[in-house]
Amino acid sequence: MLGQLAAALDGSGPAILPLDPGLPASRLTELLAAFAPSAIVTTDGIERFAAGEGVADDVAVVLTTSGSTGTPKGAELSAVALLASARASLARIGAGTGAGRWLCCLPTHHIAGLGVLVRSLVTATEPVFADRPDPDLAADYVSLVPTQLRRLLAAGAAVGRFGTILLGGAAAPADLLDAAAAAGARVVTTYGMTETCGGCVYDGVPLDGVRVATDAGAVIRIGGPVLFSRYRLDPESTAACLRAGWFTTSDLGEVAADGSVALGGRADDVINTGGEKVVPALVENALRGLSSVSDAAVVGAPDAQWGERVTAIIVPANPAQPPGVEKIRLELRDVLPRYALPRAVVCVGDLPMLASGKPDRLKLREIAGASHNLGHATAARETNGPVARYT
Repeated sequence: MLGQLAAALDGSGPAILPLDPGLPASRLTELLAAFAPSAIVTTDGIERFAAGEGVADDVAVVLTTSGSTGTPKGAELSAVALLASARASLARIGAGTGAGRWLCCLPTHHIAGLGVLVRSLVTATEPVFADRPDPDLAADYVSLVPTQLRRLLAAGAAVGRFGTILLGGAAAPADLLDAAAAAGARVVTTYGMTETCGGCVYDGVPLDGVRVATDAGAVIRIGGPVLFSRYRLDPESTAACLRAGWFTTSDLGEVAADGSVALGGRADDVINTGGEKVVPALVENALRGLSSVSDAAVVGAPDAQWGERVTAIIVPANPAQPPGVEKIRLELRDVLPRYALPRAVVCVGDLPMLASGKPDRLKLREIAGASHNLGHATAARETNGPVARYT
C-alpha cells in the first residue's frame, strides 16, 4: 500500500480507500456500496466496479471514521491536508528528512497507522512494519494507543529506546504517562481524528497552522490546513459539521488564553442522571487513580428512576479480588460529586477496543445494559487489508 499511497499523494495515481481485512465479507460489501470505489485491489489482483461519482482531483485518501459511537463515514482527505499534517507533526517533534525510521504497528486503514506511512514518505525513510510494538526493532519513532503502551510497560519493555512515542486514540491517564516517563520514554500526547488527518494538538498545544476554539456549549472546533474536504457521498453530514473552514467535533474542552487545549470528553458521551450531567472522562480518570483498578471506562445505562445510571466498567488490578460498587463509591466520595459516583460496576478482563485503539462505546453500553453477562474482549491480530481506489 505504501507505493499506492505515494502515488495518491503526488497525483500520479488514483485516490485510495484502505479497508479492514478483519471485517466480514458482508460488512466489506456494505462499505464498498456506501463509498463506491471504481476498483478494489487485493493480493488476487484488481476487480472493477461500476462506481458512482468520482472524487475531486485533490483527494488522495478516503478513510472510514472510527465509528466508536455510530456508523462510520468516509472522510475524503486531500494530499495537501495529509502532507500539512505530516510536516507539522514532524516539525513539532524535531524529526527532519532522514532523521529516523517509523514503526508502523497500528492498522493502516485507520488514520494513526496511515499517518505513520505519510510521515515516512515525507522524511524519505522506510517504515518498519510489525503487528505489535517492539522497542528492539530498528525504529526511532512510533505511534501507539494507551493500551499498547500500558502493556509494554507491564512487560518491562525498554520503551526509552524509542526517540519519541506519539500517544493518541484515547485519553492518556496521568499514571500511565508517569510510568512511561519513569521508564525513560519521551511521550507526546496527541488529540485529533480522521477528519483532521490525525493528531493536530500535541501535549495540549495545536500544531503550527491549526486553530482550535470552542462554541457556547464548550464543544471543540478545529480549523486549518489539516481538515478533511467532505464526507464521501454524504453532503448532509458534511454540512452539519464543516462550515466556513471550521470543523465542529463531538468533543468538549476549554481553550486557554495562551491557546492551549484541555479536553473534557465527548459531548455525545455525557450521561444525564437525575437531571445532572456527568462527563465520563472525569469519572474514568478518578477510577484509574484507585489502586484496585487497572483500567476503566464509564457509560450511561438506562435506568427507570434516574434516566441513566453511571456505570463503571473496570479491569480490576487483582481479578481474584475485584472491588465492589460500595467500595468504589466510598473511595471516590471525596473526589467526585455524589451524582457522578458509579451506581453500578462491571468487571471485565479487558476493555473492548476498536482497531483504532479507541474504546468501543457501543460494546461498552451493551455490557452496561446487560451487566450479568461479563464481557471479555481479546486483542485480534491486525494486518493490512484490501485497498480500494478511485480513478
